Amino acid sequence: MNTFLVILLVAAMIATLVALVRGIVAFLQEGTQAVKDGSGPSTAQLKSNRMMQQRIFFQAIAILIVVVILFAAGRT
Repeated sequence: MNTFLVILLVAAMIATLVALVRGIVAFLQEGTQAVKDGSGPSTAQLKSNRMMQQRIFFQAIAILIVVVILFAAGRT
């Protein structure tokens, strides 16, 4: 059980890192695009926002897994 949780934790951490890098790349691409005149957010801005929301989601999952691991370790 503990090994399974550690594998899940590593997967959640990798997913967090991937979402972070993709969000940063999308954010940097936004700076290279031409500024739009009041037509709303660009596609790069929307992608950057979506990636950062996914990062927060994966980070929360990783924290929950750590809590479960610590809880399981305290019960043995």
